[in-house]
Amino acid sequence: MDSRVAIIGIVVEPEGDVEELNRVLHQYGNHIVGRMGIPYHKRGINLISVVMDAPADVISALSGKLGMLRGISSKALYSRVPECGAKQ
Repeated sequence: MDSRVAIIGIVVEPEGDVEELNRVLHQYGNHIVGRMGIPYHKRGINLISVVMDAPADVISALSGKLGMLRGISSKALYSRVPECGAKQ
C-alpha cells in the first residue's frame, strides 16, 4: 500500500481526554515519525503536531478517532510529496 506524509494538528481543550488521546496515538506509533506538544498557557490549551508516514486511510482514521474524543480537535494536512512507490 502506498504511503503518504502528513501532519495532524491537534488542539486539546482543558477538559480534553488526554489519557485516551495518548492511548490512540500509541496505537498508531509505528506510523508516527515524530510529535511535538506546546502548552499555550495564556489560552489554557495544548497544541500537538504529529508527523506521519502512512497510507492515507490510516492517517484519516487516526485524525477521525482523535476528533471524536472529548475536548480534542484534529485536522490532517497531506504533503504533495509523491506517494512512496508511485512513479514520477
